[in-house]
Amino acid sequence: MLIMNTETDAQLAVTAAEAGAAVVRDMYGESLARFEKSAGDFATAADLAAEKAILDILGTARPDDAVTGEESGHTGADGADRRWLVDPLCGTLNYAVHNMLVAVNVALRVGPDITAAAAADPFNGEVFWTDGERAHLRKGGVDEELTPSPGSRLVDINLDPPFPNSPAFRAARILTAPGFTEHFRPRVVSTTLAVAWVAAGRRAAYVTDGHLRDSVHFAAGIALCKAAGCVVTGIHGQPLHTGAGGLVVAADQQTHAALLEMVSNQLSADR
Repeated sequence: MLIMNTETDAQLAVTAAEAGAAVVRDMYGESLARFEKSAGDFATAADLAAEKAILDILGTARPDDAVTGEESGHTGADGADRRWLVDPLCGTLNYAVHNMLVAVNVALRVGPDITAAAAADPFNGEVFWTDGERAHLRKGGVDEELTPSPGSRLVDINLDPPFPNSPAFRAARILTAPGFTEHFRPRVVSTTLAVAWVAAGRRAAYVTDGHLRDSVHFAAGIALCKAAGCVVTGIHGQPLHTGAGGLVVAADQQTHAALLEMVSNQLSADR
């Protein structure tokens, strides 16, 4: 694959994500070696191969930039102003059991801001991407601008640990909150592709706990939602990456307010 150093950061993010997605797609269905990382967490040979493909592209085009890869860790200075955040296969467990619900995420943080990002769906041939100003969906070489919508009423809830705000807040409890099923329908998808779906109007909202600053899993999706005009805050409606952390991203203010009320009701019930 020819890489031009004159590519914009957003173009480079798309190129790198597409390269990783090609590896993930090509290795799908193979009997892959697993590499244990921690209890319940592992990487496959596809994770490693996809990350190498991405890092090779980034290293060639931006040799002075720092990188955080989920599998390879940090390279470059800790305080680097430009740092790429790479998740080569978000949804490894899905992939390992031959479920195609996965994504490949590449994002660039410049200073405190994500200025370019891409999340590629290897099996739908879609790339959600942003230059920090607008969010787009690329398919078949054609770009269209992303438009959030609450119309689906589908809300994805991340049930994966860690739960740093437990027991006061547990995302799963929103599913049983009074009024949830009056307004929404639940979906449970841990892959961060679901965050991009909010930007694309395929989901009304997404909720997760956790401290997500510089997260290789969430950086691309959050950037897409911000650029698309979604409402993006922490779990208490506070600015992202402050206080208790977490993430509530919604297609509109009404959906966001309804979910924040359910979060607040959890906290009141525990007092």
